[in-house]
Amino acid sequence: PAALSLAIEKAKTTDADLVMASDPDADRVGISCKNDKGEWVLINGNQTCMMYLYYILTQYKALGKLKGNEFCVKTIVTTELIKSIAAKNNIEMLDCYTGFKWIAREIRLREGKQKYIGGGEESYGFLAEDFVRDKDAVSACCLIAEIAAWAKDNGKTIFQLLQDIYVEYGFSKEKSISVVKKGKSGAEEISQMMTDYRNNPPKEIAGSKVAYRKDFQTLKQTDANGKVTSLQMPETSNALQYFTEDGTKISVRPSGTEPKIKFYIEVKGTMGCRNCYDSANADADEKVKAVAKSLGI
Repeated sequence: PAALSLAIEKAKTTDADLVMASDPDADRVGISCKNDKGEWVLINGNQTCMMYLYYILTQYKALGKLKGNEFCVKTIVTTELIKSIAAKNNIEMLDCYTGFKWIAREIRLREGKQKYIGGGEESYGFLAEDFVRDKDAVSACCLIAEIAAWAKDNGKTIFQLLQDIYVEYGFSKEKSISVVKKGKSGAEEISQMMTDYRNNPPKEIAGSKVAYRKDFQTLKQTDANGKVTSLQMPETSNALQYFTEDGTKISVRPSGTEPKIKFYIEVKGTMGCRNCYDSANADADEKVKAVAKSLGI
């Protein structure tokens, strides 16, 4: 937000439609646009990833370029709504670990067999096509500018495009919560928390039953009836996921660089029209709070 503040002030004086900013090494891009009230709002990494793939697939379809061998990639903590967008267009969506090297790995494994058309993560990284094997803010900026122009040609703002995606595919909201535990005792506490979540998994979260859980350390998925299936991942990782019957997803993992355990919460809802955005967002906020309370964080 701080990096965008000067640009947003300039945008207000020039009546701009869009603000974009990348980090110094130009691999991530953050954007801001005006909402329906004319207020400048930040668009998060999950939302930009949704718009990227929605636009790419819409254009591929319109141009008759979908051949049936295309695939997209997302990290396990990125919004599940992207899977719905891919599924509606009969596109394979792959899950990988956090970090763009894993997206690049999927591209390499399928090179010459399948067509990669996009992949991203909730932390503002995206790659369209496969020219660069890493997240790339340069092509992402070009793409988001093209999306904004396309939306304007169709009589809508980029914020209204986002609303239309939610109306078509359902509302989704995500929140990341970090719990800091410093020192040697903190590291032991984090380890114990992961052990407890693994050995005594919750059966219900915020009033909704857990439909299945994924343990990336054992590479096993277990449903509510105890049926176990294997997860096809390249290696193990100390991460857990819980998926509830109402569409909530909770991902838990210790940070690899800091003394904290990270929780990624995603909740689902419905949104009947553009004007329903504020109420859908408020409902989702309450649901996120209920999930966090249920997890004791």
